[in-house]
Amino acid sequence: MTPRELCRAMFDAAVARAQPAICLPPHLPAPPERGRLIVLACGKSGAHMAEICEQHYLGGGLIDAERLVGICVTRRGYGRPLQQIRCVEAGHPVPDAAGLNGTAEVLELAGAAGAQDLALILISGGGSANWAAPAEGLSIDDKQALTKALLASGAPISDINAVRKHLSRIKGGRLAARLHPAPSLSLAISDVPGDDPSLIASGPTVPDPTNAADALAVLEKWDIAIPSTVRTVLTGPAGETPKPGDPVFDRAEMRVIARPADSLIEAAAIGRAAGFNVEMLGDAVEGEAREIGAAHARLALERLQEDRPTILLSGGELTVTVTGKGRGGPNQEYVLGFVSSAADGRGLTVLAADTDGTDGGGGNPTDPAGAFADATSLTKAQGKGLIAANFLKTNDATRFFERTGDLLVTGPTGTNVNDFRCVVVDNRNIDGQYN
Repeated sequence: MTPRELCRAMFDAAVARAQPAICLPPHLPAPPERGRLIVLACGKSGAHMAEICEQHYLGGGLIDAERLVGICVTRRGYGRPLQQIRCVEAGHPVPDAAGLNGTAEVLELAGAAGAQDLALILISGGGSANWAAPAEGLSIDDKQALTKALLASGAPISDINAVRKHLSRIKGGRLAARLHPAPSLSLAISDVPGDDPSLIASGPTVPDPTNAADALAVLEKWDIAIPSTVRTVLTGPAGETPKPGDPVFDRAEMRVIARPADSLIEAAAIGRAAGFNVEMLGDAVEGEAREIGAAHARLALERLQEDRPTILLSGGELTVTVTGKGRGGPNQEYVLGFVSSAADGRGLTVLAADTDGTDGGGGNPTDPAGAFADATSLTKAQGKGLIAANFLKTNDATRFFERTGDLLVTGPTGTNVNDFRCVVVDNRNIDGQYN
């Protein structure tokens, strides 16, 4: 394999490890004896999870079709052909009217759950945007404007979701409150650093350890204007969420069924089988994408001086402080930051991509998943007069890699365990091919 082929093989292995067909079935519960199985799914993997759920229960003859009901709200372009569970495609990362209407159905189903029913909640990254239910006093326009400001600020997902939870009627444990006292089981594919259930899709069925004052502090910390409608919610009773110990969680169980670390372990096995030393840099790396990219380039140049081929693997969720009007996402900006600090790139190959198949972009399923770079990328860039630093200034990584031909386009992958980053360091053949 060439270094690029090895990077892609590791990425594919990471994605395969987190597919709902692999990670979901072992956790699916027995259906209720007399009541309904109510399936509520959200996020970029929500429809794929719901599809596996239908195959398990209906295909296996475990429950009559009329006792399986539900709704899935997923990112536009990520839907699946479902039988009993209605699939709604909605906006991401900015919520829209489709998500608003779909979430209203979710809350209606949850409110009608009875003691003999079982609610099965299928949660994946992207659910924060897909399940849109603004707190009383807020409009969808308010949520859209605030979401855009948070995403452009460079704030980490923990801060963003702290705000989202306190401006919602479904996040931060409020779905559990709506379901109570019906029993529920939440199964989550983690896309957040540290796999904190209260952050995955903003924790709709788990206790919220933050409070409304924390949300206000986040907005002030990132210098985001606070509209009067938002301030009113965050300083009043509508802004608070159910806390640990609240009885609404007495019959609510949560399990994380796929983690970024699991996927990195799978990718590492591919690298070791190819004869490389694999160095794990962590599955929960956070920070400014271009800065982390530059730091990893410097580390790779150090490893290039050693006498053994090495692969640097990392995951997590990087951020971009948007100051320009270009196109891109944190993975592409990471690779562009790597390029800016990788000397001539000889002996180095890097791939960074989002495991859900979309990195930034315009909200389309055909948006890039990420980008590659190696010495040939730098040669092409120089031949076209492309200077990485200039594209970083305008947050225009997509256009840079379009012109070098290094974008990775996968389409929706069916899962979402955050970002995948891989750097192959090999001085055995400095021109980039394995001996």
